[in-house]
Amino acid sequence: MPDDELMPIGVFARRTGLTASALRFYADSGFLRPAHVDPVSGYRYYGADQVTRAAALRRLREIGMPLTAVETALDAEPDDAARLIDEHVAKVCEDAAAVRRKAASLTSSLTAVPSLPIAVVQGPVLADAVEQVLTATARKPDIPVLGALRVEATPEAVTLTATDRYRLATRTLVPAEAVSATWAGTVDGDQLRAVTQEIRRSALVRAEATPHALRLRTADREDRHCRLLPEEFPDYRLMLASLPEATTRVTVSKALLLRALEEHPGERITLAATRHGLHVVPAAEPTSAGVPVTATVTGQDLRISFELTTLYPAVSTAIGPDLLLDLRGPDQPGTIRSADRGDLTTLAMPTEPDRTPSARTARTS
Repeated sequence: MPDDELMPIGVFARRTGLTASALRFYADSGFLRPAHVDPVSGYRYYGADQVTRAAALRRLREIGMPLTAVETALDAEPDDAARLIDEHVAKVCEDAAAVRRKAASLTSSLTAVPSLPIAVVQGPVLADAVEQVLTATARKPDIPVLGALRVEATPEAVTLTATDRYRLATRTLVPAEAVSATWAGTVDGDQLRAVTQEIRRSALVRAEATPHALRLRTADREDRHCRLLPEEFPDYRLMLASLPEATTRVTVSKALLLRALEEHPGERITLAATRHGLHVVPAAEPTSAGVPVTATVTGQDLRISFELTTLYPAVSTAIGPDLLLDLRGPDQPGTIRSADRGDLTTLAMPTEPDRTPSARTARTS
């Protein structure tokens, strides 16, 4: 390679994002040898054709891939390299989940206060409820409760609630066994999500509260601990109590509405409800007739718009074949629930069809 095509180690480091010391280590280890080493000065030089490999090496190390696996991935065909990366990420996630479980268990064991039995529920029912309600969460490191699940237990019911400010989902479960305690806490949503498969395979789950965790106990499996968050959960009951009466009610098949939403090409949709039925209209094309969906509409005619990412999860997790949409106007939350079961209710915040998501944030925050 001609000398004018070579880069000294400092220039190559800036081009690739690797430090000079890292390049020396990778050269000495055989992962990335320089194209030329001056026999007199010992200066190392790299070629332009090495930039891609060096940048890939850096990125693989940034995701924590071991050096032996990095070397294999760098020399593999693209499909094999992608598989190796996926396998590494899966192991990292599995290890992280195990660490979180052990940390929650350790934190709980460090307190001398005994756990408080708060509920006994059917495992499959609890797992479904957790997954349904957690669709109304969002990962915001600065507001951790928006990714959490509020658990409220009384002798008569266990209520699960979550909200990301644009959706609110709440479901009430009937305990399988009577427990006299009354308790409320905010539970880490990611840790609950990670244990749902184990919960689903258990006939009964006994929930116990400690000062720092919710302990989930089953007959034939290891106890699972989910961290409690100290931050205050939003006063969702006050919000529900302050909602005005619905002015438009739509009874619609869940399957038909989902199909219309899935076929919709845009990010935002408008529901046009009239006495003739329901139409799903592209928000960017307000004059379009849209897709007709067989429905029964009572009350006032209404056009209301939603982000697809807000409305679709609320519809897809609803219980039962038929849904009730209680709508209160184009700027009020709409309620989505089963037409014949009231134990899961979701509120979805509408948007204006010409508003961007950032503008909607400013309007509803």
